[in-house]
This record gives sequence, structure tokens and C-alpha cells, in this order.
Amino acid sequence: MNSSILINNVEIFDGTNEATVRGNVLVKNGLIEKITQESVPVDPGGDTLVLDGKGRFLMPGLIDAHWHAYLCCNTMMGLLTEDVSFSHLTAGQEAGATLLRGFTTIRDAGGPVFGLKRAIDTGVLQGPRIYPSGAMISQTSGHGDFRMIYEHGHTGCGCEMAHVEEIGASRIVDGPDAVTAATRENLRQGASQIKLMTGGGAASLYDPLDVTEFFEEEIRAAVRAAEDWGTYVMVHVYNPRGIARAIKAGVRSIEHGHLIDEPTMKLLADSGAWLSMQAFTVEDNTYPSPVQQAKHLQICNGTDRAYELAKKYNVKLAWGTDLLFNPAHTKNQNHGIVKLQKWFSNFEILKMVTSDNARLLAMSGARNPYPGKLGVVEEGALADLLLVEGNPLQNVDLLGDPGNNFSVIIKNGVVYKNKLQDGPASGNR
Repeated sequence: MNSSILINNVEIFDGTNEATVRGNVLVKNGLIEKITQESVPVDPGGDTLVLDGKGRFLMPGLIDAHWHAYLCCNTMMGLLTEDVSFSHLTAGQEAGATLLRGFTTIRDAGGPVFGLKRAIDTGVLQGPRIYPSGAMISQTSGHGDFRMIYEHGHTGCGCEMAHVEEIGASRIVDGPDAVTAATRENLRQGASQIKLMTGGGAASLYDPLDVTEFFEEEIRAAVRAAEDWGTYVMVHVYNPRGIARAIKAGVRSIEHGHLIDEPTMKLLADSGAWLSMQAFTVEDNTYPSPVQQAKHLQICNGTDRAYELAKKYNVKLAWGTDLLFNPAHTKNQNHGIVKLQKWFSNFEILKMVTSDNARLLAMSGARNPYPGKLGVVEEGALADLLLVEGNPLQNVDLLGDPGNNFSVIIKNGVVYKNKLQDGPASGNR
């Protein structure tokens, strides 16, 4: 491992401004130490890795604000029937692939990833930074209730747990006290934010899209417990009634929201909360039942209107993929960025998947597992960087093929991919 990296002669996109600058970037001890148009001298006998960018495009590492590091690469049937250790090994392998797709940070939107995060942070495995939510908190019959129909509830006593609860995928609770306890348990384990289910979904077994989940006082209980720990609540919800209830209860991040109406979008904008959306298309998923597939189609059909309203009311927008139970499609993670071209300029897209997503993640405040600035290329920021063949500001399709187009991937000042010709430190060249 090199203690410092010097990247010379690159076109720098800083994550926030459309105008780029040509210059050199010095990385030391995991941070961006200097950005300059002047040459940076290095000790020829030292351990500085010098990379000649030759005019390539340097940008912040990608951030997926709604990824499921454990649930994305395991099927639902596998999680319900297979050995748990196998599913965790699968997630470990997928974490390395996620990093090599250029995603240096992900916000995990629910699942047992505390061990995976620790393995990555301590160098046991390669993977992105993980902002974990812990088990998804769901009401009985809610979006996180994946029990088999013959599995009965434990009526809040905690004396019996469904398999999805035993593996840490979700927690099924009812009533403010039970929601508070589940929230605090996730925080005890290291959650950087809390994930609740407050409306129906496509992948779930029991709840139609129109249902509203958790009473306002139940949601507010989670919000209060999270705020006491200096962080916030994010909620899965598509329909207007569920969105409005969550906002009134103090939720700071609405996940999805594809079926939102105009009055509710205005309410969302006035609240200052975030809308973390996905550019869902029909081909993203094929569900095993006609009922689930019909719900998926309804969600996809609402995407246009939701983005239009979000832009009209200048809502704070984040982006994520929300891939679930589909190991064959994890390789398509980057295509979720490319699809945004239908609604946004290339600059808006790059800003959304870097500095905008980073601002959302920073709301975890004191629970932020990676203090420092993410999503930007500026002095003092955390050194998560991509060197791209071509200019994504001119052609965002480049981000859809990370294998061919990402020459260098750096996370926390460590090079995880380097397709350039490099050698020992030799100053600018």
C-alpha cells in the first residue's frame, strides 16, 4: 500500500460544479491533500505512486443511496431455505464486485450487513463503505413481513422469531413501544440510520401498494429514538397517504415515492426531507406471481410523473438502485445511473450520484461511520476517486460500463483497480 498517490494531468470534476479544471491531485493518508495546476515534487526513492492521467476524467467515487448489500445477491427462496453462512459469503463476494463497479460508498437500506461492513472496514474483504440500517422494521403484514403464511406472529413478546428476523433481514413489530425497541436495537448494533416500511411494495407477499403502514405514533416513536441518537429515519413507501404520514411524523428520507401526487410532493418539498428515487423500468425485475408483477408495473408507470413533480418543486433528490433478491442483475447496478438521462442532464446525474447522495448520507450526524467529506474532489475530502476513460459530462453512458471505462478506482486512498502503466515515484511525467 502506498502512503501517497499523485495523479497528474487529469480533468477534474469536483462533484458539485459543472465546470471542470485540469490539474494534479495528491492523496495522502486517505485524504485529498492537494489539488493544483502546479507540478508536485515527490521523492524518487519514496513510496508515492505516481499516475499519469493523460487528460482522463477524474471524479468522486459513485454512491448508491439505496442498495441492499445482503439482499441483492441472494434470492428470497434462498434466504428462507438455505444455510445462512452461504448467504453471507455470497454478500462478501458481491461487495468486492460492487466496489469494482465504481461504487465506493453505499447506504444499505436494510439487511444484516454489520459483519460485512466490519470485514470491509478492517481489510478482511474488499468492498464499498457501508452506511448500515440494520434489520428493516415492518409492521405485521407490512412490506418487511416475509414470513411463510403458516408462521404466526409473536404478539410482541419477543419469545418467538420468524426466520427473516433470526437472520436479521427484518423485524416485525407493532405498537410504539415495540417500534422503539427495534429502533434502539438497530442503533445498538451500529446502524447509521433507521429503515421503516410505511407502505406496500412489489416484492412483498401480503401488502398491496395502496396500504398505509404503521400509525403515525409508531413512526414518530422511531423518529424520536433515532433523533435521540443524532440520526434519522428513512422509509419505504410509494403511495401519497403513506408519504404524507411519514413526513408529518418527522421522517427525513422518503424511499421510492413513485405514486406520489402533487399536493404530497409540495408537502415533501416544504418539509425539506429527501426523496430517494430509482429509475425503475419493467425489465428491472420479473416477479414470480402476477400480483407482484402488476404492482411492479404500476410503480414503473409512476416514475415519469414523480420525477416531473420533484423537479417542479425543487425537492432534494437522491438516487439508488434498490435491487432485491436478484443475483443475476447486480452487474447492472450502473445502468440505473444511465437511465436517469430521460429526466436529467449529465451534470445533474453526476452531481446526484456523488455530492448530492453524500449530503443525504451525512444526515446520520454523530452516527456517521465515516466522518469527513464524501462525494467531492476537494482538499481535505476523503479520497474516493474514479479515473474514467472519456468524459461522462459529455457521455454519461460511460458510467454504464465500469469494466472498460474505469481505469483507476481508489477508496480511502487505496488503489483497488489500476489499468494504467505505473511505476515507482518519479515526479510529474
